[in-house]
Amino acid sequence: MVMNLKLLHGLWNHPAGPKTIHFWAPTFKWTLTAANISNFSTPPDDVSYPQQTAFAIAGFIGARYCTVITPKNWNLFSNNFALGCTGVYQLVRKAGHDYLINPVAKDY
Repeated sequence: MVMNLKLLHGLWNHPAGPKTIHFWAPTFKWTLTAANISNFSTPPDDVSYPQQTAFAIAGFIGARYCTVITPKNWNLFSNNFALGCTGVYQLVRKAGHDYLINPVAKDY
């Protein structure tokens, strides 16, 4: 019990803890990742290459940035990494549909 209280006290007083914007901004940014996950059930025709490319690139660049800033913000890192992964997944799903499953007839 005492260990749990020390852990909560450390989290509460962390420089990126719940008393700061460094906690709440990434927490609300999870809605982008959740929205992208909810789009996994949409048809691949409705997936946008530019949007998912932006999600993937911004996610991985942001995740890299989170590893070099002080204090380390692991909530933001995990959010950005998840956003990058969901963007890549959507891109692979769209490309697989466009080029493997339903290729356009080529006029040679």
